[in-house]
Amino acid sequence: MSKPIPEEEYNRKPLTPVIRWVMGEADPYLGNVEMRRPRDNAPSEGLVQSHRKDREEVIEQVFDREHNRVLKGFNVFYRFTAVLCCVALIAMLLVAVYYLPPVGHADNPTSNEVAARYIESGLQETGAVNIVTGMILDYRAFDTFGESNVLFIATCTVLILLRDDQKKKKKLPDPEEVRERRFEPGDDIILQRVTFILFPIIMIFGIYVILNGHLSPGGGFSGGAIMGAGLILYANAFGFEKLNRFFTEKTYKWVSFGALSFYCLAKSYSFFTGANHLPSGIPLGNAGDIISSGLIFPLNICVGMVVACTMYAFFTLFRKGGF
Repeated sequence: MSKPIPEEEYNRKPLTPVIRWVMGEADPYLGNVEMRRPRDNAPSEGLVQSHRKDREEVIEQVFDREHNRVLKGFNVFYRFTAVLCCVALIAMLLVAVYYLPPVGHADNPTSNEVAARYIESGLQETGAVNIVTGMILDYRAFDTFGESNVLFIATCTVLILLRDDQKKKKKLPDPEEVRERRFEPGDDIILQRVTFILFPIIMIFGIYVILNGHLSPGGGFSGGAIMGAGLILYANAFGFEKLNRFFTEKTYKWVSFGALSFYCLAKSYSFFTGANHLPSGIPLGNAGDIISSGLIFPLNICVGMVVACTMYAFFTLFRKGGF
């Protein structure tokens, strides 16, 4: 049996408070820790009245439609412009309908001669096995060039509206930390592993669709959309920092400018020779070969590059306001 010790000596041992606390006999913090009543965080009456007054002034000055002169003027201008545009559109449509040939007139074509020309002479005149591609990039190449310019202009417009100004970033406490927190994706290992496998397959398939567009269904628009989707997938998986190693704002500008410039110069030469009944000197090649169909093959590449760059540019601008 252990020898009993006095209670005073037992209380002086360092483990005694711990043992009593474990056994529930005493709480060492009860009565020894200063406890204060929590402060009342309710705002004062004067602060409440000040906030209420500010809110009423904002509502009165901004949302008061009856007395707001700027809003009244804008509403009048908007209604007048809308009516003017509608009247102009209706007038143009009525003029176009007036010049249409009468129904059942003897001079009206009995069939669509343009469609018949595409089907019957498309292969001999364009060298493209895919009639749709021959029509888009040869017979209607000027229209396709306009569509490509629309994509480029749309990207420039979005860049102007959503651009993240570099001067504003200098005012932030830590621009790199804020950029990474807002724009960079997390380390999703599943997404990264899947993208590592699928990205080269997607890009190769997009290149195949572009290069094979004059022989089978496909072309610059569809192949460029596939490549643009691949770039977006890579950015979501690995982040913009890694993608910027090979695709930057400078890359986008030069690729788009070069593709559109080549398209313009090549088709301008083709239009000039065709309008003056001069031989273009551009061989069509053998129908069915990859390098054939005259200018359609390189024009498909140009359109695909513009579409791919535009898709990724839209994603980047809407995501972070810049490249």
